[in-house]
Amino acid sequence: MRNRRHVFWLYPALLLTLTAFSGLSPAQDASHAGLNVADMKFMRFPGMPGCSRGSVQSGDPSKGASVILARVATGCTFPWHWHTPTETLMIVSGVARVEMQDGKPVTLRTGGFALMPSKHVHRFSCVKSCTFFVHSDTAFDIHYVDAQGQEISPDAAFKVRATAPK
Repeated sequence: MRNRRHVFWLYPALLLTLTAFSGLSPAQDASHAGLNVADMKFMRFPGMPGCSRGSVQSGDPSKGASVILARVATGCTFPWHWHTPTETLMIVSGVARVEMQDGKPVTLRTGGFALMPSKHVHRFSCVKSCTFFVHSDTAFDIHYVDAQGQEISPDAAFKVRATAPK
């Protein structure tokens, strides 16, 4: 029960952070038709690995559909997890590995695309420093799971990475 309480405080913190920084995205300002990566503000999102940063490009991840540009360091792993929204990834640069709970691992390179259906358990890692867009079709969340498929805290998830959930 302690882990569940720990996870529940995390989501409001994540949503507050996403909401606070989503307003900073110049790409959402009607006076801007676009934005280059060099001009984007990247930040660490609570509950995500420390080796990852993101910049909200469109929408409000705490309220609905959104697009986030992520930068993730070589070797960085998002342990086994699932999301309420359907998650779409589009690789801009680098090499990533996506593993679905009951599927074959896929290596994605520049231009690669992955679709993770709502509530489908998967994990993601950057083999070579990668930049990618993440599109969520509803408010973004993340639920880490252990080898038995039970929800666990991010801290626990970052310690347990090897085995696939059942």
